[in-house]
Amino acid sequence: MIFLKLFITFFQIGLFGFGGGYGMLSLIQGEVVHNHGWLSTGEFTDIVAISQMTPGPIGINSATYCGYSAVHNAGFGYGMSILGSVTATVALILPSLILMILIAKVLLKYMRTSIVQNVFSGLRPAVVGLLGAATLLLLTQENFSAPSVNMWQFCISCFLFIATMVGTWHFKINPIRMICYSGFAGLLLLY
Repeated sequence: MIFLKLFITFFQIGLFGFGGGYGMLSLIQGEVVHNHGWLSTGEFTDIVAISQMTPGPIGINSATYCGYSAVHNAGFGYGMSILGSVTATVALILPSLILMILIAKVLLKYMRTSIVQNVFSGLRPAVVGLLGAATLLLLTQENFSAPSVNMWQFCISCFLFIATMVGTWHFKINPIRMICYSGFAGLLLLY
């Protein structure tokens, strides 16, 4: 039963998740954490961090890890958890594959028309909104602490967030380096 739910959930995310992997993160979190309760917010945050550090698209990596964790948390063994990974990954990729095959020729033929241009103009703000939602959903007490709980961890977390944003956006530092720098700084300052 969980495999069917996984397939349907990630198929829907793949069908409506515009904007790439980062745009899908808020949809994935909403489904696996809030709607189905397969993962906790902390587990999802860990999955996002691992998905960013491993090679490949973050949306697919997140689906793979979420599928594994959801089945494993449901009490199944290692082999069934791997099947959960495959199920979630295939379900996420399948809508894009089907749609690209169906509309590739049509889109290329009508790309310059005003209707198609207007559709893409309407999708751009939605993609920005999904990326913003993904960011806001990760700004939780589990990730940043709170001033009333641990002021030092909260301040360091906010500093690392702002430093990473400025480093990648303004100074054009490679995001992989920023992840490594932030991890090292977090290890030194929060240990």
